[in-house]
Amino acid sequence: MNRTSFFFLGIFAGLMAACGDRADAPVQGLPDPSAFRDTVDGQSTSLYLLKNKNGAAAAITNYGARLVSLIVPDKNGVLTDVVVGYDNISNYLHQPETYFGAIVGRYGNRIAKGRFQLDSNTYTLAANNGPNSLHGGKKGFSAVVWTARQLGDSAVELSYLSKDGEEGYPGNLQVRVTYTLTDETALRIDYQATTDKATVLNLTNHAYFNLNGQGSGPIYDHVLKLNADGYTPVDSTLIPTGKIDSVAGTPFDFRQPTAIGARIGDTGNQQIRYGKGYDHNFVLDKARGEVAATVKGDSSGILMTVSTTEPGIQFYTGNFMNGTNPIKGGKKDVYRSAFCLETQHFPDSPNQPSFPSTVLKPGETFHSTTEYRFSVK
Repeated sequence: MNRTSFFFLGIFAGLMAACGDRADAPVQGLPDPSAFRDTVDGQSTSLYLLKNKNGAAAAITNYGARLVSLIVPDKNGVLTDVVVGYDNISNYLHQPETYFGAIVGRYGNRIAKGRFQLDSNTYTLAANNGPNSLHGGKKGFSAVVWTARQLGDSAVELSYLSKDGEEGYPGNLQVRVTYTLTDETALRIDYQATTDKATVLNLTNHAYFNLNGQGSGPIYDHVLKLNADGYTPVDSTLIPTGKIDSVAGTPFDFRQPTAIGARIGDTGNQQIRYGKGYDHNFVLDKARGEVAATVKGDSSGILMTVSTTEPGIQFYTGNFMNGTNPIKGGKKDVYRSAFCLETQHFPDSPNQPSFPSTVLKPGETFHSTTEYRFSVK
């Protein structure tokens, strides 16, 4: 081989190495994908990156089908990660907070005393939240590895087969969740499920948001508007009483834009005490359309608009965040430094006949869509 051949071979090898480095390199602002390559329960975990033409980006891992990061521009054009999460898969496996960004199921939220009846059969679930079952039990959908398929630059599809009897639930349930980051800077989550035996189902995403940037401190001055005239009051274990109460004249009235922290300290309100803040299901007014909520970050100017086909939304204000979890960028999950808006059917619906049904039967297909759209104001 002559000197010229060596020269061109060297250039080719250099280009190939550079391409490989770019493929493995982290996207600016997102966690390093290599920190999410692991094996859990004999299955491989990875990080899947989404982007749009406006510079927004998202990161999703197939462990728990969870949203790890969501980067959108603030009022000054600064790209800001608005979702609380961890930098690596190890923290998702071993830190105390296990729900950050996850898809929760088979039944998101609580089922009273971990029991329900369906077609004359009584089903018993794990009591993993006091006397109640929460977010699918001891090993719900947030703690399993999903099968992932990247659908181009802007979408990823995740699927999971929840077998008959898993965590006490009946039926082989096939679930598919698709995340899409649109060029309108909206993260859309499409849910679909089928079963071979009658079961109950309530799927949601448990993203923790801070629109000033994850790790930037409390969210008291974020301004929230909820399209809900009513909410479902709870008992001391956060199980709905079965009633739907009006929000009028209560700390739960967010029909007009109101700072999240304006009434969160109203400890004279029994419901606030029960939730140690806000941790309640709001009944959405579907007659006004599918916009469930808007939230504005007070310093970033980022406006998040939540739309959903679901009848309810759980508003949670990080009441159990306590600074023990090492979130992205070397920061901590400070008390009330994030909020959740989990679109859903109502908690404990299997035991509350007056609530919208969560029963899924063979031959039916469950469909649900939620969208988090971002702009600046």
